[in-house]
Amino acid sequence: MSRIEFDPAQRALLTRKLSAYLARELDVEVGGLAAGLMLDFLAEELGPHFYNQGLHDAQALFRDKWEQVVEAVYEIEKPVKDR
Repeated sequence: MSRIEFDPAQRALLTRKLSAYLARELDVEVGGLAAGLMLDFLAEELGPHFYNQGLHDAQALFRDKWEQVVEAVYEIEKPVKDR
């Protein structure tokens, strides 16, 4: 998996959200540079776990939908007369 990259606008938004969260929940004031470094850490260390879980969730969804398609095909199958 390649490195998780954010465009500048996304990065700025996520950095602000991270700074606000730390201030609100932990009463820790973190500037933009420190929040950016923390965002990089989270993306590198935790990001792959979230990404993989998303893939597993997508596989389960596709598997369920595919089973529905297979069942729908069986439902329209025509009976065959034996001679």
